[in-house]
Amino acid sequence: MKYKNLGRTGLKVSQLCLGTMNFGPQTTEPEAFAIMDRALELGINFWDTANGYGGKKGEGITEQIIGRYFAQGGGRRAKVVLATKVYGDMGDWPNQSRLSALHIRHACEASLRRLQTDYLDLYQMHHIWREAPWEEIWQAMELLVQQGKVVYIGSSNFAGWHIAQANEAARRRNFLGLVSEQSLYNLNARTVERDLIPACEAYGLGLIPWSPLGGGLLGGVLDGPAVGRRAKIAPQIETHRAKLEPWEKLCRQLGEQPADVALAWLLHNPVVTAPIIGPRTQAQLDGALRALEIKLTPETLQALDVIFPGHRPSPEGYAW
Repeated sequence: MKYKNLGRTGLKVSQLCLGTMNFGPQTTEPEAFAIMDRALELGINFWDTANGYGGKKGEGITEQIIGRYFAQGGGRRAKVVLATKVYGDMGDWPNQSRLSALHIRHACEASLRRLQTDYLDLYQMHHIWREAPWEEIWQAMELLVQQGKVVYIGSSNFAGWHIAQANEAARRRNFLGLVSEQSLYNLNARTVERDLIPACEAYGLGLIPWSPLGGGLLGGVLDGPAVGRRAKIAPQIETHRAKLEPWEKLCRQLGEQPADVALAWLLHNPVVTAPIIGPRTQAQLDGALRALEIKLTPETLQALDVIFPGHRPSPEGYAW
């Protein structure tokens, strides 16, 4: 396994992040335990979850599964850089969601209980909340850091200017601020290149792409019967067929699986820390490791830009 600093911090994380969203709804607890065991065997130390994962509002099913895994002992928790999130609805009362200082405090305590740990390595705001001032949010986060319950703070689904707002407010408080941003990013979804990636570069945030395969679209979908995942995304396949045909042809010419090339393309970007992979099986987890070995030539990168055009960064992309 290869490791990289998370943004501007000294924290070392694996260049593939284990996503756990499937644990509970699609992957049974024994299967999830086997996947987590295998992740540690492979050296994948960066794991991502959220208090809302699991399919039942307020219960944090996925966090509970991970907590029971850690409870087995054997140094499991100490080996993992554990990331979870706060924002989503955890109940029906007004202060059981979003980013008020009160909810941040309660949500963190609840996640710690479910995960059966006394600290979170990375606590991520799952979405921007415009009703809470940054002074309130940072006051709550600083307290969690001071109490030893949280080590680093990250964001998810923020815009570039949100990152600038957040970290300038943190700077005024002499606080480290955001160290990572988790965002939708893949070959077929490149809008973050406009302002988000420049903001991450400017403020030293590590980018953690979610949906690196575009919901399966970039995983090789043109061959084979339209069943299972292919059947579910059939309308998207037809919408993007003009891109997918040259994409899969290029991957065949490279002698690589499309999913591996898609991950390797993300890893080629220096601002990317680790794409989130969400394996439903151990075989899918093992297969993702090939991406770490693929080296894309300038010619291949140029060919990919032709198939999947990118975006010029803002504001320099149009400033004069």
